[in-house]
Amino acid sequence: MPGRLLELHVENFRSLRDVTIPLGPLTVLVGPNGVGKSNVLKVFDLLADIIRTDLEPALDARGGFDEVSFWGGSRPPTSMTIRVKAAWTTHASPSAPDEYGLTIRRRSLPHNPGSYTLSREETFAFKRTRGRGRRITIAGEEARVRDKQAAGTEEDSGSFGIQKLSSGLSTLPRLTSSDGGEEVARVAQELSAFRVFDVDVEAARAPSRVLRRRYHELSPQADNLAEFLLHLSSEDESWEDLVADARAILPQLEDIEFAAVGGSSQQVHVMLRERGLRHSTPLKDASYGTVRLLGLLALLYDPDPPAFTCIEEIDHGLHPQALTLIVERLREAAERTQFIVATHSPALVDRLRPDEFIVCDRDENGASIIPALTEQEVEAIVEESGDQPLGELWFSGVLGGDLTGDEL
Repeated sequence: MPGRLLELHVENFRSLRDVTIPLGPLTVLVGPNGVGKSNVLKVFDLLADIIRTDLEPALDARGGFDEVSFWGGSRPPTSMTIRVKAAWTTHASPSAPDEYGLTIRRRSLPHNPGSYTLSREETFAFKRTRGRGRRITIAGEEARVRDKQAAGTEEDSGSFGIQKLSSGLSTLPRLTSSDGGEEVARVAQELSAFRVFDVDVEAARAPSRVLRRRYHELSPQADNLAEFLLHLSSEDESWEDLVADARAILPQLEDIEFAAVGGSSQQVHVMLRERGLRHSTPLKDASYGTVRLLGLLALLYDPDPPAFTCIEEIDHGLHPQALTLIVERLREAAERTQFIVATHSPALVDRLRPDEFIVCDRDENGASIIPALTEQEVEAIVEESGDQPLGELWFSGVLGGDLTGDEL
């Protein structure tokens, strides 16, 4: 089983004023528009961008600190913090997790209204052999390495220079293994493998160029759906299961086939053979829901997925009868990757367990409340209700939230 993210803590990011979110193999964020579900996903997108480009470019691409930080109140906050706990490195476990923390501080310039300077602080903590641990702290232009001894004391293992606003996520993986580079590189690798999946139906309908390579990756928008499904079709067992799932949801479907498209480059088109029709239906002529379904099934049958996948509004365009199967496949795929899914569909929530979903709400000041209820509180409400379906309890307001508002 792959390593897991265990917890996310965020302060002053968009609507996330102060939240701590436990993360399991499958975590479904449930709530109406405007409560901050998408902002949770945007935290991971920011961290991945910091790894790719560094701290300043990642902030600049989002409009700067004031656009990224908490939007409530009369003025921007003076700091923003993101912390994650995970079990990624060799000796990590849920009881002794890897930890990463980033705090960005904003200081206004008194003689230049509206202007400010930024500073950052970072910490990395890892479990090592024989009860030892390692902590790397970054502040200003210095990174310092400390080793924790078995007796609980810390020993200074040295320091080195780092550019003022460079992130350790983007620069420290170049350290030697003895200085902690191997552990930092693993954290950066896992966070950069984050993917937000949202099927672009028009792009997914189009033919895909056939690429002759060993590794095939489904794009985040599924715009290479035909090529990826062709690749999956060579995986006999999983392909048969995928087609069987599609048939179960699309009763007229008999088979999924492929047709070559002429031209200078070899391309492939998905064709749907349907009961009672003389000709197969090209995917470009299939319904919106059919294309989204095939994109999701391709994702859920991916034999080599990234470490962490987020799916916004997974139920969009799907018939409620399809959701039971989709939830079952999510649980199976969560053995290979980790999922955060956002939804406001009571029909999907009906099919979840209390440990798989987190109720999201928002207070009168615009701050997200995530989770709005603990797992134990949800279980108690379910028991008191006589085991009513979770979706009905949430939609009726018993589990909090209302179905109004716009996403911050």
